[in-house]
Amino acid sequence: MTATSWGAARSAAVLLSAALAGALLAPTASAAVDIPVSDPNISYVGRWDATGDPRVPHWAGAYLQTGFTGTTVKLKLRNAVNVYTSVDGKPDVFHAGVRGTVDLTPTPLAAGNHTLRVAFRSGDAVFGGLALDNGARTVAFTPSAKVLEFVGDSITAGYLDSKLALSSYGWLVGEKLGLPRTVIARAGYCLVARSGCVGQAAQFFRTDSTGTAGWDFGRYQAAAVVVNLGTNDIGHGVSESAFQSAYAQFLRDVRAKYPNAAIFAFQTLKKRYAAQTKAAVAAVGDARAFFVDTSGWLTTGTDYVDGDGHPNDAGQAKIADRLAPIIAARI
Repeated sequence: MTATSWGAARSAAVLLSAALAGALLAPTASAAVDIPVSDPNISYVGRWDATGDPRVPHWAGAYLQTGFTGTTVKLKLRNAVNVYTSVDGKPDVFHAGVRGTVDLTPTPLAAGNHTLRVAFRSGDAVFGGLALDNGARTVAFTPSAKVLEFVGDSITAGYLDSKLALSSYGWLVGEKLGLPRTVIARAGYCLVARSGCVGQAAQFFRTDSTGTAGWDFGRYQAAAVVVNLGTNDIGHGVSESAFQSAYAQFLRDVRAKYPNAAIFAFQTLKKRYAAQTKAAVAAVGDARAFFVDTSGWLTTGTDYVDGDGHPNDAGQAKIADRLAPIIAARI
């Protein structure tokens, strides 16, 4: 080997050694920290399938919250889904048809503690965990134990509203009172089961809006339950006497699951079965069950999407304004 070739080989070796040393010493700041769905600092509100990985929310009003450190947070999803996210209590951001790992902070946050809320709208509602900055961690998020539960049909589910359940009166009451809330409702549902109409008298006690598995009421205890049912029963031939009897039994069944809750029987906006609803409350003789007279709360046309059927966003907000102080006074 000539002196020239020896020198070149020696220089190459030095450069390779330096490169290897640099690789070993280089920081790994870009590496993400994976947060599993079982992380104890993630709070699941509402009816979630908590038996495995990933986690699946059920009914209309289930969501999750957590705190975290660092400057970024990513959401792990499966297939296409529509989802709302709120970071640090800011207005919800709508992510349409997203899948895989979704960056919720394209503009990094300031270093420090932050909060995250995730609520699914439609699609493949499956939560697979989070990804944070290298060295970041979750922070315990402990919501109030006073969970508000809203039971009903399309009106309670926020059907035809801009954000569905997230612009429904139940969700808005929770926002006003600063309390966790969940919406156990679906369009077209009745109190009494009939052909073509699922009955909440049975379905409310199940994990999913369409399934048969019973819900574990030991997972949380509601402080207040608002029942808004009867709008659809009349179209399925439920007699007044059958409705009143079923409503009274439903109140008893709810009480058996939530011994300490305040239960509110919401007069349907169209006043269907209004007298029977009030009579059912009286019949159960429950000092913590209350009839809510909604007469005059909304204006036909102005506060509805479709005449006098489904409240629009403004109508839902008006209901929340009236209902929030009624609930607050009892819990």
